[in-house]
Amino acid sequence: MKISYNWLKNYIDVEVDPENISEILTDSGLEIDGMEKIQTVKGGLEGLIVGEVLTKEKHPDADKLNCSTINIGGNEPLNIVCGASNLEVGQKVVVATVGTTLYAGDDSFKIKKSKIRGELSEGMICAEDEIGLGKGHDGIMVLEPSTAVGTLAKDYFKIEDDYELEIGLTPNRADATGHIGVARDLVAVLGQKQEVNLVKPTVNDFKVDNTDLNITVEVENTELCPRYSGVTISGLVIKESPDWLKNRLLSIGLTPINNVVDVTNFVLHETGQPLHAFDAEKIAGNKVVVKTVADKTKFTTLDDTERELSEDDLMICNAEEGMCIAGVFGGAVSGVSDTTTSIFLESAYFNAVSIRKSAKRHGLNTDASFRYERGADPRITIYALKRAANLIKEVAGGAVSSEIVDVYPTEIENFEIDFSYDNCDRLIGQAIDRDVIKKILTDLEIEIVSENGDELKLSVPPFKVDVQREIDVIEEVLRIYGYNNIVLPDVLKSSLSYREKTDKEKVTNTISDLLVSNGFNEMLSNSLTKSDYYKETADSLVRMKNPLSRELDVLRQSMLFDGLETIVYNQNRRTSDVKLFEWGKTYFKTETKFKEHSHLSLFISGASVNENWDTANAGDVNFYQLKGVVNTIMEKFGMNKFNIRTEESELVCLDYGLKHKVNNIDLVEFGKIDSAIQKQFDINNEVFYVIFNYDNFLKLVTMNKVVYKEVSKFPAMRRDLALLIDKAVAYSSIKELASKQERKLLKAINLFDVYEGKNLPEGKKSYAVSFQFQDENKTLVDKQIDKVMTKIIASLEKELGAQLR
Repeated sequence: MKISYNWLKNYIDVEVDPENISEILTDSGLEIDGMEKIQTVKGGLEGLIVGEVLTKEKHPDADKLNCSTINIGGNEPLNIVCGASNLEVGQKVVVATVGTTLYAGDDSFKIKKSKIRGELSEGMICAEDEIGLGKGHDGIMVLEPSTAVGTLAKDYFKIEDDYELEIGLTPNRADATGHIGVARDLVAVLGQKQEVNLVKPTVNDFKVDNTDLNITVEVENTELCPRYSGVTISGLVIKESPDWLKNRLLSIGLTPINNVVDVTNFVLHETGQPLHAFDAEKIAGNKVVVKTVADKTKFTTLDDTERELSEDDLMICNAEEGMCIAGVFGGAVSGVSDTTTSIFLESAYFNAVSIRKSAKRHGLNTDASFRYERGADPRITIYALKRAANLIKEVAGGAVSSEIVDVYPTEIENFEIDFSYDNCDRLIGQAIDRDVIKKILTDLEIEIVSENGDELKLSVPPFKVDVQREIDVIEEVLRIYGYNNIVLPDVLKSSLSYREKTDKEKVTNTISDLLVSNGFNEMLSNSLTKSDYYKETADSLVRMKNPLSRELDVLRQSMLFDGLETIVYNQNRRTSDVKLFEWGKTYFKTETKFKEHSHLSLFISGASVNENWDTANAGDVNFYQLKGVVNTIMEKFGMNKFNIRTEESELVCLDYGLKHKVNNIDLVEFGKIDSAIQKQFDINNEVFYVIFNYDNFLKLVTMNKVVYKEVSKFPAMRRDLALLIDKAVAYSSIKELASKQERKLLKAINLFDVYEGKNLPEGKKSYAVSFQFQDENKTLVDKQIDKVMTKIIASLEKELGAQLR
């Protein structure tokens, strides 16, 4: 949000330099993202002088040019060749002297002494668009006859240097969306050291001139529009705004449009209250109706875009049709135009959630919606209306032609808060003078209703939307008093205790590093998602009370869909080979409470290695690559030492997969995504998915320490078995059973070949398994190995029905 330094000074009665203001606002919670010295007109009209046309003669060699002499107050008049049709002797004009730089947008050019068709020209007589004071180019600017020759143009047009402050306004600071709100914070900070007051423009001179133009107002939906105020003004003349008004808008980057629209924008940026002016003649039936309309109703907005309305969009309508999307954007037909002579001026308070949804739904972000969706001030609608009406009469003439209409069925009450000095001291860590606290509260317009010893009863106005609890008031006191003014203690008193605990961050970072080193990329997705993904578990969904859209109305119950959406996003951008991982949570609702679970999810899809000339036959990723990644993570944290039981996964999203249980605790499930789900997302390649229960993972973690171990001097020995087993028997069963027979000498077991098919009995498969033995202290002999292998074979035959081939 942009603030003008010169504009801001109108509301405080002390002089403060812009650098100091920037520091004060940042320290008090309105962080200044940038400060820039600006000129309301680019170039500041430097080199431009008021001159008088002394003579005018036709150019001897050009029918459309004139040769003139111009007095700018120097010793000799200037000879200037000019092509403007409205040039006349005696006029006071704006002259760009030799050496002056003029700007046209981002382009510029310097005035030089030259000859035009053989005639000397020592400058340029300017039109308003040539010096940045308007868009007109019908002829040169003609000033008032009384204007003194030699007056600098920047003084005549009251061009001033200014500072533009860019505030990074947070969503909770609805109280600071205008210059007066920012000034309020300045006054509160400065008021601790000097006498300073907030100067608000008075509206006491507002009056109703007649009641010749009455427009009735009907609010059908008071939930979405708790307050609606309006007044009519007739006899207007739409024209260009005066310089002071244009300069104010230009100082914050706004383009002046016309006097009436400029006033509404001025008051918006002054008070933070959005206004809208309707052409009264376009209000059919002299009636304004605030309501929602039928779903898919067509409506053309101010940018000439036809939009399809939602049944949830609040509209400002006349007796026949919509005129404006309430609090967001005006209509193409009902706005102020050059022919407008009377207006209906709107000042309303709309439901913040409704405005935010409508603005997001239509992809609009306007100055009005920016303020309404943060929470406007319901108490200021009449003040802003009167302020705007007075200014419109000043710059456009006319008369207030109706009483103020104010539909306000249920008054929005202040927040009543009990405040304790003791709690304030305890939470801040320092006792602040009680008079200072009361001065801060008063300057922030928080009313002290009563005081009883250590307790204050406060009444907080509704424009302080984020101050509804005692802790919020304490935060207000602290930010105005100054975080930097809190004295840090010299001694830190604390008790330290040591206990064994898994370092979650260390484990997380270790896994992340491991995955990245294996070609994975971390993804970050929104925990909010759409309820359509979870129709079968709708009762346990955690729903948003005020969802941003229907696509973000619940908290996710699975990490799956975010991953699939990310794969589609990458696939559509010609990146089909992906390896992704994400840390996140899932959320569930039960009858009595809410639950959340931490997870690590992995997704692989596409080619197994990056495309290259020597990897053409590498193939796509497969289940076994996925399983290898899972095993690597588990082994990294010592889980291979536990009792691991492997079962078929029961996840309905998988075509096939496995589940690992460690010490009978569910740890991880993984497999290939169901083809139907893959088709639903239009994913071309097979997708493999891993979901770790990270809460359970952390319970089982043992951080392996890297310890040097001397390489054995004695050779290892290997034995291979070709086993005929039932198809239902898993390799893990063979490995587990063999390991039990010899724990000291058996160092490794590996499945190096699988065969199913021809020449095997029905329901059978063949596994080729290797066993590696080694003694750390001596060389093994065949007799020792044969004895162990006999035990292994016997156990495999007995327990698994295995046969040697």
